[in-house]
Amino acid sequence: MPEQALRDRVAVVAGATRGAGRGIARMLGAAGATVYCTGRSVRGRPATPGRPETIEETAALVTAEGGRGIAVRTDHTVESEVEQVFARVRAEAGRLDVLVNDIWGGDALTEWGRPFWELTIAQGQQMLERAVHSHIITSRHGAPLMIERNAGLIVEVTDGDTFGYRGNLFYDLAKNSVIRLAYAMAADLRAHGVTALAVTPGFLRSEAVLDTFGVTEANWRDAIEKDPYFAESETPCLVGRAVAALAADANVGAKSGGLFSTWALANEYGLTDVDGRRPDWGTFFPRKVREIVDGDEPTEMNLFIVRTRLYQAEFDPAAAEEVERLRIWLARHGSRI
Repeated sequence: MPEQALRDRVAVVAGATRGAGRGIARMLGAAGATVYCTGRSVRGRPATPGRPETIEETAALVTAEGGRGIAVRTDHTVESEVEQVFARVRAEAGRLDVLVNDIWGGDALTEWGRPFWELTIAQGQQMLERAVHSHIITSRHGAPLMIERNAGLIVEVTDGDTFGYRGNLFYDLAKNSVIRLAYAMAADLRAHGVTALAVTPGFLRSEAVLDTFGVTEANWRDAIEKDPYFAESETPCLVGRAVAALAADANVGAKSGGLFSTWALANEYGLTDVDGRRPDWGTFFPRKVREIVDGDEPTEMNLFIVRTRLYQAEFDPAAAEEVERLRIWLARHGSRI
């Protein structure tokens, strides 16, 4: 991608406070874009308990990367606040080239390890409001600025590049729903020259994940001893570079409606992470699962990992042999699939 390839382009990154949203905002800035960084956490009023990041910090990082960062406090579940964001973009910039929907807010609401009949309905409903309905509201009011110019890119950020079950009913609904949103929006936008697609990172080394493992970006490899899967983790900037490459691609319309991973986009566009690596979660994870099955050690963690891979692969006709092998292994070790 040419240096400053997105100069004079305008982006809104909804959910830019931390994680993938912050990484995407930063890398759009590194490509020269003006980036409106939206979210609920502002200086002196953090919205997520235990997390110090703010949208002002993200906007400053965008500017430091070479773009122009603008922080706008927004609750994307409140339609009037979303309308105000795009009214401001229209008044100040007169255009919108990229809209990224990375609004989440579901970590504290996800009840892992519980079947759907034991889940708290109110928590699940709140998750869907935050992580799906907010995306609909945001695209509803952002898309008209793109349609006016017959150009633009809408990116839905999800988790996983398959349609397999993600281990919790409401989490699964949220992450699969935004993939479907990209597909549905692409259909409506096709006649207007606007592209909509979904993107997933791999094992994301977000601020919260680093804290959970007790490491920093400087010494993140120390966590591999605790979790070998951390070896193939990636910073939020890799998905940011992937989104920037998509935004700069004159032929991005050919991808409209699709679902793309950071590892596939990194290979396609020749991208590396900020540490110079090119993590490939899509190759790494299945290989680790094969090692588990070959080693035949049915620990609780290994059962979980194999079951996760089964969910990923079972809708892929090309993976029929792998699926059968995983089912046999799980059945042999008394796991109900």
